[in-house]
Amino acid sequence: MCTKMVQVLWGCFLLWNLYISSAQTIYPGIKARATQRALDYGIQAGMEMIEQMVKKRNIPDLKGSESLEFLKIDYVNYNFKNIKINAFSLPNTSLAFVPGVGIRALINHGTANISTDWEIKSPLFQDTGGADLFLSGVYFTGIVVLAWNDFGHPILKLQNCCARVSHSDVSFSGELSVLYNSFSEPMEKPILKNLNKMLCPIITSEVEALNANLSMLKALRKIDNYTLLDYSLISSPEITENYVDLNLKGVFYPLENLTDTPFSSVPFVLPEHSDSMIYIGISEYFFKSASYAYFTAGAFNVTLTTKEIFNHLIRNSQGLGSMLSQIAELYILSQPFMVKVLATEPPVVNLLPGNFTLDIPASFVIFTQSKNSTAKTIVSMDFVASTNVALAILGQRLICSLSLKSFYLSLPESSRSNTEVLRFENILSSILHFGVLPLANAKLQQGFPLPNPQNISLVNSDIEVLEGFVLISTDLKYKTSLKQQPSFHGWEALNLISGQWRGKPAP
Repeated sequence: MCTKMVQVLWGCFLLWNLYISSAQTIYPGIKARATQRALDYGIQAGMEMIEQMVKKRNIPDLKGSESLEFLKIDYVNYNFKNIKINAFSLPNTSLAFVPGVGIRALINHGTANISTDWEIKSPLFQDTGGADLFLSGVYFTGIVVLAWNDFGHPILKLQNCCARVSHSDVSFSGELSVLYNSFSEPMEKPILKNLNKMLCPIITSEVEALNANLSMLKALRKIDNYTLLDYSLISSPEITENYVDLNLKGVFYPLENLTDTPFSSVPFVLPEHSDSMIYIGISEYFFKSASYAYFTAGAFNVTLTTKEIFNHLIRNSQGLGSMLSQIAELYILSQPFMVKVLATEPPVVNLLPGNFTLDIPASFVIFTQSKNSTAKTIVSMDFVASTNVALAILGQRLICSLSLKSFYLSLPESSRSNTEVLRFENILSSILHFGVLPLANAKLQQGFPLPNPQNISLVNSDIEVLEGFVLISTDLKYKTSLKQQPSFHGWEALNLISGQWRGKPAP
């Protein structure tokens, strides 16, 4: 009996753990996918970046000592310094996904032209000069392992590195170049030996330097004066033979209150497309968290003065000239008034195939306030405005714009047939359509910054609204900056998501 009771309790414990684990599952708000096309383009763009990098790279001195038996010289100490790569060619280069691991890189039949200064010391003589070194048969293979750490930063590790140069030809210059070139061949073998020992440590150190910069990226970044965006990784990259998926948390927080949203993220799956280099899925949860964060921060409260009403309303519609007289006729206004619109709940986000809507429950208040008196409310009513959301990509930003779909006052059904109510409903709808929404769209034109590394532009972009998420399909274009050339250690500007939506640029 006791044994059975223990088994039952143990079973209940396991079931409880399974429940807790499932309840705590976090799904991404943003999912970014790089396809094989992105890797193929990465080779092309990478050659341009590497060309800029290697020309600035400080290569360690190449030192050694060799005996020249045919000249009966016991030893010759040599030192090649100020090594510069002037040109290189990597004609056979490929990148491929290794499922569950990372990306395999393969370089074969590469060549490089190198210039260097040299010093030679022996018991009989010593000299200095310059030399040109031609390397051929350059080979490299290795796997860049993609992972993540507890802070949500990506981690890169170089695994199974194998790098070598098969052949080298040294050509000395200087007064005694004829002499030195006569015994350059015996020196080429030890030069290759020392060079091949250096290659993998150099490549590994560069990957480690890149990792150090990636670890300093801010996973939680200020977007504007209202919100922060958490774009940290929530899991290791998912790698198949055709693509790699990065799962980002993709959630907004109010700037002054870093509390979790009262709703949970839900899973979504990107379609198995491969025509574009990059696919970015932005979930309904991402937009809902933005709605909740901006509502909590008070960003959806708008007050229009008489001057602003004339600027934004009458300018946008000739028919609105009579609207103000209608309000005056209804409420016998004899002094300046103000219109206040404030959301009463977070706007409701709905993503359905081909349809992105935002329903805004709000309150509409018209009041007057003279210089020496308190505000006097003329009318206050609740309403729901349903808007269509149009999306576009401008530069590196996702731009949203709102258009009024429907508007109705929150009144008992018996009151909706009242002529005066219908008339007032039309007036408020016009104020929203021609006054409030243009102001909102002006702010939205600054857009949401999209994840992209420095000097990479998004081209051939397409946006599709699917059930539960927005899908962005795009290609990439690399452009070398004239003001700031890339460097091996110059990844400080790799901002996955940065910038501003309102006000001054985020720091």
